[in-house]
Amino acid sequence: MEISPWSLPFNLLFTSMLIVVVLAADPYSKALLSLKSEIIDGSNSLDDWKVPPGETPSGKVHACSWSGVKCNKNSTIVVGLNLGMKNLAGELLGNQLSVFTQLVELNVSQNAFSGELPVEIFNLSKLTTFDISGNNFSGRFPNGITGLKKLVVLDALSNSFSGPLPVEVTELESLKVLNLAGSYFDAEIPSSYGSFKSLEYLHLAGNSLTGKIPPELGKLKTVTHMEIGYNFYEGSIPWELSNMTELQYLDIAGANLSGSIPKQLCNLSKLESLFLFRNQLMGSIPWEFSQMVSLINLDLSDNLISGPIPESFGELKKLKLLSLMFNEMNGTVPDTIAELPSMETLFIWNNFFTGSLPENLGRLSRLRWLDVSNNSFVGSIPPGVCAGGEIPLNFSHLHGIRYIDLSGNRFTGGIPADISKALKLQYFSVSNNPELGGTIPWKTWSLPFLQNFSASFCNISGNLPPFRSCKSLVVVELQKNTISGSIPNSISNCQSLEIINLARNHLSDHIPKELASLPSLGVVDLSHNDFSGSIPAEFAKSSSLVLLNVSFNDISGTIPSHELLQSMGSSAYTGNPKLCGAPLQSCSTAIDGKKLRLILLISAGVVILIAATVSLLIHLRKGSKGQWKMNSFIGLPQFTANDVLRSFNATDSKEELPPFSGAFCKAVLPTGITVLVKKLEWEPKRVKIASEFITQLGNSRHMNLIRLLGFCYNNQLTYLLYDCLPNGNLAEKLRMQRDWGMKCRIIIGIAKGLCFLHHDCNPAIPHGDLKSSNVMFDDNFEPRLADFGFKHLIQLIKGTVPATSSRLGTGEFNDAIKDELYKDIYNFGELILEILTNGKVIKGGASIQSKPKDVVLREMYDENEAGSTNSLQEDEMKQVVDVALLCTKSRAVDRPSIEDALKLLSGLKANGK
Repeated sequence: MEISPWSLPFNLLFTSMLIVVVLAADPYSKALLSLKSEIIDGSNSLDDWKVPPGETPSGKVHACSWSGVKCNKNSTIVVGLNLGMKNLAGELLGNQLSVFTQLVELNVSQNAFSGELPVEIFNLSKLTTFDISGNNFSGRFPNGITGLKKLVVLDALSNSFSGPLPVEVTELESLKVLNLAGSYFDAEIPSSYGSFKSLEYLHLAGNSLTGKIPPELGKLKTVTHMEIGYNFYEGSIPWELSNMTELQYLDIAGANLSGSIPKQLCNLSKLESLFLFRNQLMGSIPWEFSQMVSLINLDLSDNLISGPIPESFGELKKLKLLSLMFNEMNGTVPDTIAELPSMETLFIWNNFFTGSLPENLGRLSRLRWLDVSNNSFVGSIPPGVCAGGEIPLNFSHLHGIRYIDLSGNRFTGGIPADISKALKLQYFSVSNNPELGGTIPWKTWSLPFLQNFSASFCNISGNLPPFRSCKSLVVVELQKNTISGSIPNSISNCQSLEIINLARNHLSDHIPKELASLPSLGVVDLSHNDFSGSIPAEFAKSSSLVLLNVSFNDISGTIPSHELLQSMGSSAYTGNPKLCGAPLQSCSTAIDGKKLRLILLISAGVVILIAATVSLLIHLRKGSKGQWKMNSFIGLPQFTANDVLRSFNATDSKEELPPFSGAFCKAVLPTGITVLVKKLEWEPKRVKIASEFITQLGNSRHMNLIRLLGFCYNNQLTYLLYDCLPNGNLAEKLRMQRDWGMKCRIIIGIAKGLCFLHHDCNPAIPHGDLKSSNVMFDDNFEPRLADFGFKHLIQLIKGTVPATSSRLGTGEFNDAIKDELYKDIYNFGELILEILTNGKVIKGGASIQSKPKDVVLREMYDENEAGSTNSLQEDEMKQVVDVALLCTKSRAVDRPSIEDALKLLSGLKANGK
């Protein structure tokens, strides 16, 4: 059968006419198709928004079957439109909205809509829920919202509005939820915001609000949740807020508040959470707070609060979190704190507390996180901190403490013997308690989740306990004690161990091969002990070893002839008279004493004569350039300057300068080692002070620092030789999608490297230029910091800082070094944001401080695909964001030390991995 040439166009025309007829009888579908044509649908989320050809009008709305559209039971009226999280963009013009007269819900949240908010929305008089959160709507919030008389929920969180908060919303008598947080509103909070009739939830945090908090907010008798922090107020907390009798949650953190905390807040008998941290509040904590018997979370940290912890806090039986860190509080910790049955987290570090900790601390509570470091506590460590009750092995009322930091105090009496009962303990530090004494409890290493055990400089004696079931142990730090005996062979059970520091003790016997065989071991410091025997050859087979130090023992024999061990340099082996082999002296046959003295005398005379002659000849040839010298550190064989210079230039003359003129190049040294080379010019008068600082950098070794292997120099130039790492830098890889565990590993690795520079190097070394391009990856993709101290080195060479600026003159940092340390911490916070956002947020310190915390968290959850099904990941992400917020505080003195930041990150699942 022949097909007419006119049939196809006719069919198309007929179909089009039919669709027009259908849409004419279906204004809802027509309006939504018009809306679809005006916006950008980047993910084709609205692909099912179409009218199938051939269907005839049936009285029903076609759009009722489309995604995001909700209709009544008969499918004749559209009552809801939910376009949230569909990757939509563009401007909403509002032309199509007039037909949706029965619309009850409108949700366009978590998209990328921009432009001004269309006022036509305010004609939807039956609307009860209006959600535009997570977009980029701009301009002033339009007038006319009073047309939405039935509105119950208004959520405009995280947009880009300007101008003052909308006043008209106070006339919405049915409104229960008002969320205008993180949307750049400015000016003061209108006093009329105290006149809402039905409001239960008020969120204004993270804007640019100024002025004083209006006392009229105290008239909000129905509000249960109020967040108004992260703004730029002036003045104090109005006492009138105590009249909000239904309030359960109050957050005014990071709001520039001053003055004292009103004691009238004790009238908030239903209050469960009070967050006033990161302000400039002064005075003492009102003892009347004990009347807030519903209180679960109290965070007053990072203020200027003084005085003691009120003893009346013993009445707060529901209290789980008490955070008072970073204040100026003093006195003793009341015994009543130990009697709080629900206490899980107690953070009081960085204050001026004295006396002993309560003896019952931890016995009667569910304590999981305890940090009392950097105070002036004395006495013994309460045994209940590690136990779960008075009856042995009774843990029915203890979920398990996980984090304990008692470092930097003056405790005595030793580590409690019942530490083995803390079955969920992950992090334990009592370092820098020089009068602690005692021994390491026998079953310590058997704790199933223990990762970090730090007890350096504590005057601990006795033997090391057997290492049984230590499968989680990552870090052991016991340096500067008086521990004796040997290292148990059972250390072979610690298959996750990465760092062990036993330096400056009285340990003896041989170094066990079981230690040398551990697969993850990176840092081993056994220096300044009484070890004997030979160095286990198993160390040479390690693929993870970065630093080995066995100096100043009684070790004998030959250093195993392997490049890895020889690369550690002579300083790793010095102080062992019976030890020989590269990089120490060769193991030649012993010579008779008299002959040896004669040979030495003759040799010395010859050497002096030759040296004088050579020196004269070199001086005549070189003139003012000066002789090339070579200084090697651990990790570089003992090359001469000539060896190194030949690697730059194929000629044999060390008078020729290397041909490259840029700041970097790669060079292959005589043994085949590839190094990264940096070239610097300096003046003769700067050589001494600059080379001393380079030596300090070269001796700074940590598994998260790139190694400076040596430097070759004369009076005009120096060449710095660094490890050449094969896997690039973080800046090149930020856009790569990484799982959460890998991100944690990178963040923790950076923090550990920076912590070593700030706290383990003496004097401290500021990094000076911490950024993603200065985070390199080694063979195992472990992060290593590059260019640390380089900024200060340049300043020394140019003479822009005094020669003493890199030293701790009287035990204190000078202002220049302090400023650089603070900048490092700020840059670390910004680097966290880069990692969490896969490089989308760069230099984001200021922006994160201007947003409410829940906005930031939501953005991070979305970026890292953390959902409600993974509560552990969400908790850890919140923990990391908290650290980023602390590190990027605008006032340098308000930032934590990197050591404290690392403590806060210690609970992450990737810690130490």
